[in-house]
Amino acid sequence: MKIDSLFTASFITMILAVITSLFSPTASANLITHSSEVRLKLSALEEASHGRLGIYLINTSDSDYFSYQGSDRFPLCSTSKILVAAKLLKDSQSSPNLLDSTVKINNVDLVNYNPITGKNVGKTMSIAELSKAALQYSDNTAMNLLLQKAGGIKAINAFARSLGDHEFLLSRNEPTLNTALPGDTRDTTTPQAMAKTLHKLTLGDSLESEKKALLISWLKGNTTGEHSIKAGVPTSWRVGDKTGSGDYGTTNDVAVIWTDKNKPLVLAIYFTQFEKTAKPRKDVLAKAAKIVTSYLD
Repeated sequence: MKIDSLFTASFITMILAVITSLFSPTASANLITHSSEVRLKLSALEEASHGRLGIYLINTSDSDYFSYQGSDRFPLCSTSKILVAAKLLKDSQSSPNLLDSTVKINNVDLVNYNPITGKNVGKTMSIAELSKAALQYSDNTAMNLLLQKAGGIKAINAFARSLGDHEFLLSRNEPTLNTALPGDTRDTTTPQAMAKTLHKLTLGDSLESEKKALLISWLKGNTTGEHSIKAGVPTSWRVGDKTGSGDYGTTNDVAVIWTDKNKPLVLAIYFTQFEKTAKPRKDVLAKAAKIVTSYLD
């Protein structure tokens, strides 16, 4: 009887453990379980910010996702620089010397924002250096020079389609791609499309390991995202991101995030407003990031 009792107790304990493992929420399951609550908070943030907000989160630990207006179109602004740099990384797989090839920086090339290229007028910069300037400092002249080297706007859109992204639409170069006119589909994408494309480029197999690692290192070295997504997640998490801003207070950030416990997250947040002179709102991005990631603990 004693042995039977011990066996019964052990059996019950085992069954309970199995049931617990089946029904205990995973990180993203917890987010999905509370999705209505999360959406209410995001809706309140959107209303208080007097703008339009779109979010798409991919949790790679179990391939779950969360979307808040993730299929709506938003102005790309400088998040488009990711696709241009990635296209050149892809091209360099068959042209090994491409990233080391140089471009002369002329005064006529300079546009409205040139923190790196402006210091190199009359000198040359490599494609790798220009890519770093575009992604880490959002240098617009670097973007335009890279765009030319990558084959132009049509080539970038074709590259996006090759990744399965049918929403990314680059129409102009810097700085006109930042007009962000309400209802204008030029230079727009959806948070969902951008998150999925970023996932493929940084964590998938769209680029060779060496090129993928280089892209990730550029994103991790970004200098413009301290007050955006990064400000809304725990300081112990590693963030690699690319921000963007434009008219109508458009403020964007797309990021790969390495958490303490889980596999990486990919998060795209786009925000735009209705007045042309509205100020950027990086605080909205930080608050949105905090809302969605707080349910992943």
